[in-house]
Amino acid sequence: MNWVDELLQVKTVKALPIMTHPGIEKIGKTVRDAVTDGRVHYEAIRYLSDHYPSMACTVIMDLTVEAEAFGSKITMPEDEVPSVTDRLVQDREDVEALEIPGMDAGRLPEYLLANRLAVENIKDKIVLSGCIGPFSLAGRLFGLSEIMMEIYMDPDTIHLLLDKCTRFLISYCKALKTIGTAGVFMAEPAAGLLSNEDCQTFSSDYVRQIVEALQDDQFNIILHNCGNSGQCTQAMIDSGARVLHFGNLTDMEEALRVCPPDVLVMGNLDPVGLFKLGSPQKVRESSRQLLDKAKSYHNFVISSGCDIPPHTPPENIAAFFEACAKQPS
Repeated sequence: MNWVDELLQVKTVKALPIMTHPGIEKIGKTVRDAVTDGRVHYEAIRYLSDHYPSMACTVIMDLTVEAEAFGSKITMPEDEVPSVTDRLVQDREDVEALEIPGMDAGRLPEYLLANRLAVENIKDKIVLSGCIGPFSLAGRLFGLSEIMMEIYMDPDTIHLLLDKCTRFLISYCKALKTIGTAGVFMAEPAAGLLSNEDCQTFSSDYVRQIVEALQDDQFNIILHNCGNSGQCTQAMIDSGARVLHFGNLTDMEEALRVCPPDVLVMGNLDPVGLFKLGSPQKVRESSRQLLDKAKSYHNFVISSGCDIPPHTPPENIAAFFEACAKQPS
């Protein structure tokens, strides 16, 4: 049975914070170590799997890996996730000349290694991979402010870029699926800047291509859009992804109300304001409040609204799981 269908039948609390950074810190490594060395990355995942009762293992949410594979320049701080520094393509001619990279480009082999080691060595939990979404990738290649203008000025060029991004992401996700992961968190935060109609046209229609190419009984697409404040939830639903993951800008009760009951809905505790900067008591209270609001929805999985950032107090993570364990189903 599909793991999503299995979880839909479970009536107890289901918890899955997106986190890798706490594991990196616990094994004495830096973010740079983890995003450049697949074995370090795996060891961080393994540490968290061994020490927390999360329902699955997740890899780090690094939204530069795919852009770097295309040729983008990135900066790589010691203790923060990397970032793209320059636009790679600026016009139609650049986009037409852009080559779709293979799986040996940039740091892709290290990320594939981390996923493979996790699948081979963690047997009590499913492993969920990560990748960027098509519009967010296109925004990193073209420039985010520039692409927001270009979708109106020259949409054909952006559709060409999105087509290339989507074909690459299908190849990447296919490689992850072949390794044996149970799905992929597809981070599409830039799509949250769009209206529902534009999100459908420039994001969800392309995400659906990935869904149709890969999603089946063994592998699911988890569409994450922490930029969505509620205006493009319908476009997320229309992507066809079996799992939707919402950021803390979204009203979780409203999202649960409009999402189909056979879609797993995840979210959406504030990763910075609550997990990193809040107190353990505040984490417990907020977790219980969210679980109480969602108690009538058996398709809900409580989660952080995005990747839990570096230097999050371990006491806060423990408080989250404590609240989940004590909450009545």
